[in-house]
Amino acid sequence: MPYRTATPDDAPAIASLLNRAYRPAKGLAGWTHESHLVQGERANTAQVAAVLASRASTILRLEQDGELIACIQAERDGDDVHFGMFAVTPAKQAGGLGKTLLAAAEVWAREQWHSRRALMSVIIARTELTDFYLRRGYRRTSQMLPYPQGAGVGTPFQAELPLTVLAKTLQSNQDTHA
Repeated sequence: MPYRTATPDDAPAIASLLNRAYRPAKGLAGWTHESHLVQGERANTAQVAAVLASRASTILRLEQDGELIACIQAERDGDDVHFGMFAVTPAKQAGGLGKTLLAAAEVWAREQWHSRRALMSVIIARTELTDFYLRRGYRRTSQMLPYPQGAGVGTPFQAELPLTVLAKTLQSNQDTHA
């Protein structure tokens, strides 16, 4: 499925998707979410619009039958790319869209920004999600981060909700045949 880079007009739909995927209402959850760990919105339209306005960041979006079904943010930091705001609509989770979009985002970051390494932060308690990334070639680093309290991405139910940083070396096709 082809993806495209998001525009400012996409901000409301992306914010809605992020909230449905990360914090779904009971009975609407896919295979992974964080409603049991964090309450409140994952993102609002203004936050997504700010990301889209940044020169160091972009959001790739995937659409099916005119509906936004998946997205992932890529933020450039030197030779690294940080992925975040990664979401697949709950009804489409576990169907391979996530792995397809993640792989496309890795290629995009390597080709557009010449990124050498991909990073992402995952709540440690989300073991099923960490396992998903480990199966895609990401590795745990020794870096831990506190949950971003006050960043407007929800409030954890417990006082401490640490994140682990995962990393993956991005190789071009030339690198794999050398």
